[in-house]
Amino acid sequence: MTVTWEDLGWERLAPGVGRCRLPGWDCTAGLVLGVGTALVVDTGSSPAEGARLRSRAEALAGGRVTHLALTHPHFDHVFGASAFAGAETYAAVGTDAVLVHEREELRLDALRNGLPPADTDEAVDALVPPGHPVSGEWTLDLGGGRQALLANVGPGHTAHDLAVLVPGDPEVVFCGDLVEESGEPQAGPDAVPSRWPDALDRLLALGGEDARYVPGHGTVVDAAFVRRQRDALAARFGVS
Repeated sequence: MTVTWEDLGWERLAPGVGRCRLPGWDCTAGLVLGVGTALVVDTGSSPAEGARLRSRAEALAGGRVTHLALTHPHFDHVFGASAFAGAETYAAVGTDAVLVHEREELRLDALRNGLPPADTDEAVDALVPPGHPVSGEWTLDLGGGRQALLANVGPGHTAHDLAVLVPGDPEVVFCGDLVEESGEPQAGPDAVPSRWPDALDRLLALGGEDARYVPGHGTVVDAAFVRRQRDALAARFGVS
């Protein structure tokens, strides 16, 4: 019997491209399949959640997760990263410094949001800086004609925001928390509000009008939604 994306808890967005919504914080993780390769986008909120995510990705890929992209350094997106040992890991320049030097801030944020202390401590102890910092754009060749473009489009939601564009029909853009659908975009102490609308302009330029935009939380949206959120953020923070 053929196993489908939906059987394994994934929503198929385009050929070889999907996402799932993780429990707890409704955080989105992405999956891009190549030939003998698999790219996961974001990792969930704990090593255990990351391990479950990896298992589901590899069951669909029929092999190991080879690449990992982290959209930004918040606990619900990076605390599962230790489960992906051996994968080539990419993130915006500066994410490595956050994961090394701001662990206490990450720990406290996770605890404030309700992550159990044992899970929090395990995740913080296991954090490893990404091996591949992205300062502009980085094209991954995943084999079989499959590519993924990693673009440092921030700052905005944080000082270190990475988007992942997967060319195809349709194109798919993993936005991280630069775009949120299930609630108002969250601007914490590490946000850069004055630059956030510009980051969304760069997202729209990357994906274009017909792309499917995958928010960090919530359902998949279109370019019109991203543009409305861009304008709302500009008005909210008093920038053009």
